[in-house]
Amino acid sequence: MTGKKWSSEEIEIWNKWREHRNQEAGNFIVAKYLPLVDYVVHRLSISLPHTVQKDDLKSFGFNGLLDAIDKFDFSRGLQFETYASWRIKGAIIDGLRQNDWIPRSVRDKARKIEEAYTLLEQENLRSVSDHEVSQFLGISEEEVNKVIVEASLSSITSIDEPIYDDEEHQIGRYNMIKNMNAESPEGVLHQQFIKDILKLSIERLPEKEKIVVSLFYFEEMNLTEIAEIMGLSTSRISQLHSKAMLRLKAAMTNEKEHVRQI
Repeated sequence: MTGKKWSSEEIEIWNKWREHRNQEAGNFIVAKYLPLVDYVVHRLSISLPHTVQKDDLKSFGFNGLLDAIDKFDFSRGLQFETYASWRIKGAIIDGLRQNDWIPRSVRDKARKIEEAYTLLEQENLRSVSDHEVSQFLGISEEEVNKVIVEASLSSITSIDEPIYDDEEHQIGRYNMIKNMNAESPEGVLHQQFIKDILKLSIERLPEKEKIVVSLFYFEEMNLTEIAEIMGLSTSRISQLHSKAMLRLKAAMTNEKEHVRQI
């Protein structure tokens, strides 16, 4: 992958903003990339409880966009869209967490459900059903589904949350975004490792969840389009997505623990 080739006009505008904080240049950049906020909000909102207002998400996201514009170094040859999308997403997630949208009781239940998925799927080497999880925890399937939907925010990871937790190697996800032209061999191996885990984990998903993940993330379809294709309601598609994210998070957590023990 090569870096972005900026036009002379773009370079002039970014230079005006970066070196002189020219307000006209800044306004131009904000207006040009403002649709990124709506895009990220749309993608994130399906994983959030319906009680979360989109206006709040847009407000958090707008602050993330301004932060991205303020800190972006176009001379590194990176795609601003990629950089800003991560910043916008991080600002939204951090904003939601600071406002404590998920009650502690729900977080605790969600953690137990995630641990159950991790343990049962590790033991059985396959995706487990809601019935198996509910039996293991001694609660109803309805309660499992309710908690998954209510705690869906917890399946989204902030870009600033450390990938490695030991004090000597705390690396945030944002810090992993580098110029691809100067990427280290370790970075390549790490990315390939993550891709391999995700690929295997997605393959192990129940069929409907696998289809939802494929259509949403690879085909970039929205909820309504996926619902029409699968003949299900949008709320059911949202539920399938939340379950898939919980399974994938459990799989990643399991692999992380495995690596630590090596």
